[in-house]
Amino acid sequence: MSDLESIATVETPKTQERQGGPESKPRSATADAWYELRRKPLFWIAVLITLVVVVMALFPSLFTPNDPGACALGRRLADPTGAAIFGYDVQGCDVFAKAVYGTRNSVLIGFGAAFVAGVIAMLFGVTAGYFGRWWDAIVSRVIDIVLGLPLLLAGIVFMKRVSNAGWGQNGRITALIFILGLLGWTTAARVIRSSVITTKQQDYVAAARMLGAGNGRIMWRHILPNALAPFIVIITMALGAFIAAEATLSFLGVGLIPPSQSWGLDISEARNYMREDFVPLAVPSAFLALTVLAFIILGDTIREAFDPKLR
Repeated sequence: MSDLESIATVETPKTQERQGGPESKPRSATADAWYELRRKPLFWIAVLITLVVVVMALFPSLFTPNDPGACALGRRLADPTGAAIFGYDVQGCDVFAKAVYGTRNSVLIGFGAAFVAGVIAMLFGVTAGYFGRWWDAIVSRVIDIVLGLPLLLAGIVFMKRVSNAGWGQNGRITALIFILGLLGWTTAARVIRSSVITTKQQDYVAAARMLGAGNGRIMWRHILPNALAPFIVIITMALGAFIAAEATLSFLGVGLIPPSQSWGLDISEARNYMREDFVPLAVPSAFLALTVLAFIILGDTIREAFDPKLR
């Protein structure tokens, strides 16, 4: 062997690093996706915004010492000060404090609706994809029926009924969570159903069946963990859509009502005097837009990481 051939066959440290080293093990799909995600600045920006929003929803007093309900007409549309960095609205309330405290209800309803939608989608999607036949046909028709109901229009109709029943603040929050969840599970169910249909054809599923594993164990221990990635992506994106839907319903007057704090309520109140001062409208709108965008970007980057065709 010549000297040049000897040099060519020697692996440099960089080569070993790219190949994972002489004793490295093949990465799983999740590890490979994480390797791709942590190299994306957009992913970390979305994670940072999401964490800030969640902390703001849990501990709003960390971001502002002011009470959003402490209003004084003498401060009507007053300019920003050190105590109120975005000034005051038409009722003399701190604009920033109202936006910060409005985060809690918006995020609570978004996460709650995503949880309800995720549970329903997983239950119907996994069983329909695994058992197929008549059960798959029934679930598919139910999905078609629910898809035929526009989310916002159906939400307005159902929340009108809630309004007529005279439910309080907690009742309205619960109603919004279940209404949005019951209307928003269909896309996630279709995605996980397709993943289950593909996954159940794999050899390890057949091996588990031959070893005597029951349907329940095969579905939840073997198929579901390998079909979960696209489901998580859809639910993450849906979370942003649920937050936007709650703000829309509150803006239209059929969601949350005062004295509840919500971005949709803030936008609805500020739109009537936006020519006098646009800041009370711009601040909650920016909070809403950044939050929804962060969840959409987070879901999109995760989807790209798990799909080799998009890398």
